[in-house]
Amino acid sequence: RRGFGLALGRVMKPFFSALAFLTPVPVPASWAGGERELARSPYYFPIVGLLIGGLAAAVCFGLDKVLPPLAVSALVVCLLIAASKALHMDGLADSADGLLSSRSREQMLTIMRDSRTGAMGVVAVVCVVVVKTALFASVAPEGARWKIALLMPLAGRCAMVVTMALFRYARADGGLATVFELRGAHRWVLLVWAPAVVLVAGWLLVGVQGLVAAAASIAAGLLVALYCRRRIGGYTGDTLGATCEIVECVPALAGALWAWN
Repeated sequence: RRGFGLALGRVMKPFFSALAFLTPVPVPASWAGGERELARSPYYFPIVGLLIGGLAAAVCFGLDKVLPPLAVSALVVCLLIAASKALHMDGLADSADGLLSSRSREQMLTIMRDSRTGAMGVVAVVCVVVVKTALFASVAPEGARWKIALLMPLAGRCAMVVTMALFRYARADGGLATVFELRGAHRWVLLVWAPAVVLVAGWLLVGVQGLVAAAASIAAGLLVALYCRRRIGGYTGDTLGATCEIVECVPALAGALWAWN
């Protein structure tokens, strides 16, 4: 029994660590473990994305019966922000301030570490929220809308994992996301695991169109990661958050395109 309990703890502690890191759920510290468990938590990022997506889908399904699409879309987007403690939105703001500043690599990294938000960060947050809300509002309420709500946060978290698996951490002096730097076989396992989860989910939810939306989400995440590598040499915790927020727009874009074709 003790051996089973230890094995279960090795499996579940990284999950609770991911849940505590990515959401505001009050997870007891003894459940989440320490830095070692946090380092293994990316395996569970897609699972947390599914949980957030399930909540968003349930809210969307219920509210679509009583409210107009635009109001529901605004509430769902606010829910997605709250479900990540606005952590990823903060990363988007910091990334925009740094990457769009036309400064040197070192200066961009310094700007991104500054807790203050500049004009580019505000503009980026407003643009992403408006675009995400407008695209999601354009998805037909009948049929695929709640499915898109489920797919959006899942796609964002899977794109984060793919970025961590393919690219290196950009800061030489370390930072919050240093613990997620992947080495050896872990990289290749996660590189298969994360895309597989979002592709299978897209297929099961919406068929071929969902598969295309999921593939487009991974591609969008790779484009963001390549841009970050060109600008600062890799990813940081802030750019991972920015990746998540940008990629969440892609399933909504796909759903909006289906509604108009």
